[in-house]
Amino acid sequence: MNIKLSFTDKEITPWSGMVFMKKLLDKTGILTELLASDLPDQGSNRGYQPKQLITCFLVSIWCGANRFEHLEVGRFDEVLRKIFGYKRMAGHKSYVRYFNKFTLAINQRVFSKVMAWFFDQVKINNITLDIDSTVLTRYGDQQGAKRGYNPQKRGRNSHHPLLAFVDECKMICNFWLRSGDAYTTNNFIGFLEDTLSRLKGKKVGLLRADSGFYSNKVFNHLERKKMDYIIVARHYSTIQRKLAGIKTWWSESEGLDVGDTTYQGADWERPRRLVVVRQLIKKRPKATGKQLKLFQEDGVIGCYRYSCYITNLAYSAKVVWDMYKGRADCENRIKEIKQDFGFDSFNLKDFAATEAALNFTIIAYNIMALFKQAILKTEQMPQLKTLHYKIFAIGGYITKKGNQNLLQLSVAMKRRKWIEGIWTNTQKFSWPFIPT
Repeated sequence: MNIKLSFTDKEITPWSGMVFMKKLLDKTGILTELLASDLPDQGSNRGYQPKQLITCFLVSIWCGANRFEHLEVGRFDEVLRKIFGYKRMAGHKSYVRYFNKFTLAINQRVFSKVMAWFFDQVKINNITLDIDSTVLTRYGDQQGAKRGYNPQKRGRNSHHPLLAFVDECKMICNFWLRSGDAYTTNNFIGFLEDTLSRLKGKKVGLLRADSGFYSNKVFNHLERKKMDYIIVARHYSTIQRKLAGIKTWWSESEGLDVGDTTYQGADWERPRRLVVVRQLIKKRPKATGKQLKLFQEDGVIGCYRYSCYITNLAYSAKVVWDMYKGRADCENRIKEIKQDFGFDSFNLKDFAATEAALNFTIIAYNIMALFKQAILKTEQMPQLKTLHYKIFAIGGYITKKGNQNLLQLSVAMKRRKWIEGIWTNTQKFSWPFIPT
């Protein structure tokens, strides 16, 4: 086929699907709430207004930006500029300068207020709260980037943030950035109390956490608050001996048994319930859990992998295990915010500036989670990269029809009804939001 090159003066965008996010942003009113939370001023009439910088930062992330240089994605896109109503778009250095105006005090004031407002609009009363930490590897000289636990890049500087997830709506309700040498449980109690204040009295029906939060101090605090919890136990030698001594097991399926006992650590004031799951390696070669190192040579015990959980729940061992398994979804959320939202890439030299940028990244993530549930109305949670080629990366241009701007979308005939359905759902969306 012979192809010749020609040009057009027509302003065309590859991101026409962002019109759905524009409508959703307006419906939620989150930008108005952010502006009312006493954001840092620009200090110059020549600077871009905070509302525009925040809006364009969110839009750039939704378009695939995962580092500051990528924020140029919409700078020269005239149609995208018109969709969001701006005369000109900022370059990436404008965002850097603005985030450097944030301090730790401003971060706490702004994001605590906005998140409390946001989750007050998400009508869930009895929630499952998942607490987790992650490692953000750093390659420069950023404040707080220190050597600590980093399984992927051993010896490399990192940050070690805490995150809190609400399982029922697949959203993040809190985030604290910490230095790379912070132990997992550092600041846990303060973080939990801040998280509960953001949830404005919503009942936490269950708290789940991995073995990084295995601590008598954590257990005592949760029990004083009368909060149900399931936390993975560490395979200390004393616990391994306890597991090896269990005689009664309930078989749930071939190669899978559950049991329970009580265990009291050396510094504990009282014993606590220990729920145990063992899986036969021969029958379930991909089973989770760990072998008991003290008993690897044992002809019976050495054939199993064990998982164990400290809990104050009175349900059967199988039910407790089933309740904990849902926590695996928060691991998927962490992968998603890193891979699709640049959570480990938006970093600056100043610690507070990095924390501010990542808090806005989390807002972008939560609004996208809202889009998936309220607009797409799907039980599955497709990744952002999937939504790019299905919805957002649609070629288009704007024409005039009288006083009305008309966004012309390049969509195949067989997909037009589905796209129109998304537009209708966006128009009908009401806030507050009740997850189904």
